[in-house]
Amino acid sequence: MACNGSVLAAAIALSSAASVAAGTSSCELCLGSEARGAERPLHIVLESGLQFSRLGLVDRFDGGAEIDPRTGEKRVDGNMVDLGGMSYQGRARVTGEPLRPVRIELPSRVQLRSSGGGEAELSDFVTDLPPVATLDENGVLEFSFGARLSSRGALGGNFRGRVAIRVDYF
Repeated sequence: MACNGSVLAAAIALSSAASVAAGTSSCELCLGSEARGAERPLHIVLESGLQFSRLGLVDRFDGGAEIDPRTGEKRVDGNMVDLGGMSYQGRARVTGEPLRPVRIELPSRVQLRSSGGGEAELSDFVTDLPPVATLDENGVLEFSFGARLSSRGALGGNFRGRVAIRVDYF
């Protein structure tokens, strides 16, 4: 998760220090036009992660699967078989300044590991976002994302990893 709040917090601290040095109280600054022009910090909450459920390899070679961000549908390639279970796309919620466009960046790759030493990789992240993502009139944007899962070394396991999503105002 990423937040633009640390940059904003530093800017507010500098503004307050400057106003106190100039003889005005920080309360006057809060009521002034400068406070009205300040951005609300962005926050992102991951409401659900990607779930590929149960997959199996057909033979001793690696395989892959992908999840569609719009439908949550899981598709497997030729060396992977779907063993059932519930799979779904990831979902996130961004809050911030109403009606502001935002840039959302997903990683290019995420390494996954299992407790038994197996490795897999997430790549080719996709979202259901429009070309220019904008917070609504309440300052909220919800979106879904999918990715491609690729096995490594043809080892199985319960794979886990972190998907770091970065959000910034345009």
